[in-house]
Amino acid sequence: MEVKKDNKIFVTKSYMPPLEEYMEYINKVFDNAQLTNGGPIVNKLEAELRDYLKVDNIQYVTNGTIALQLALRALDIQDGEVITTPFSYVATTSAIMWEKLKPVYVDIEPDNFTIDPKKIEEKITSKTKAIMPVHVFGYACDVEAIQKIADKHDLKVIYDAAHTFASIYKGKSLASYGDISTLSFHATKLFHTVEGGACIIKDETVKKELDLMKRFGHNGDEHYCLGINAKQSEMHAAMGLSILPHISEIIDKRKQICNLYDSLLQGFVVRPKVQRDLEYNYSYYPVVFKSESELLKVFEALNKEEIFPRRYFYPSLNMLPYHNDYHACPVSEDIAQRIACLPLYPSLDLDDVQRIANIIIKNIGK
Repeated sequence: MEVKKDNKIFVTKSYMPPLEEYMEYINKVFDNAQLTNGGPIVNKLEAELRDYLKVDNIQYVTNGTIALQLALRALDIQDGEVITTPFSYVATTSAIMWEKLKPVYVDIEPDNFTIDPKKIEEKITSKTKAIMPVHVFGYACDVEAIQKIADKHDLKVIYDAAHTFASIYKGKSLASYGDISTLSFHATKLFHTVEGGACIIKDETVKKELDLMKRFGHNGDEHYCLGINAKQSEMHAAMGLSILPHISEIIDKRKQICNLYDSLLQGFVVRPKVQRDLEYNYSYYPVVFKSESELLKVFEALNKEEIFPRRYFYPSLNMLPYHNDYHACPVSEDIAQRIACLPLYPSLDLDDVQRIANIIIKNIGK
């Protein structure tokens, strides 16, 4: 019986390593029967991530959202306000609000959609405890300007660096800036462990505190602090160890697709600008249309061909219905109405990239 091929194209597709490479690790899990609680495969992945990212302190956790929550707790940010961006996935805001903190939104730069540091200081009050910027789509925030503001006002900086795996800024991992940077290893990410995340921590003492917090706050029978279960399993770590050796190949293929999109769509859509000192990881392919109506027209045409881009990010987070007050962010609100991410993953056929571009061009004007 012939199996019908599914020709749907989604905005992303999880990278799957060679099965035999994954099974090598799974067999080790079956041999030692330790599934969690800091097993050898989790420890090995943490060590290899430290080497790959060239960072000193990394804590592998269950997902990128709890990484943000742990970062806030480990830095003792338990009340007050956190300055953040309205242009991100909802998890950035959710983590702040879940910790009973108030997000205060600062509008974004129009060129690369990261938080505008020129607008941060006017939002700082006596209640401000931290700044949580986002390296959107793997593009770098103005880390120097943000750190200068943080130092002046004695604020902590937590970067939501969920999109930055393998992005290098001024010779070091983009995820190494700030007091803590958090990563997401969700299945849709450039590097994934099915579900997962990490905290990269500047201070060794904070790293030890966060390590305690992620495992209920105790060592054996000795309890030290309030904690939660953010430990990751051996099965998830096995996926990461199977994918990590293929990262260069994954990035190269994504770069090839992005370059083809660039050559085909130049002049038809607006693209974010990559900073001069950034070695980009090609984690997403965002495009900005002239209007929301143009975006919706393109989406309708692509969907008819079973091609499914994503409105990413939409809505602007300052527009979420469960906020108590409204912070106007006109740049973010405008971009959120008109931006989309096009399909991008290593196995995407270049002929399909051509087809996607042709449909877009056909449905918009220069």
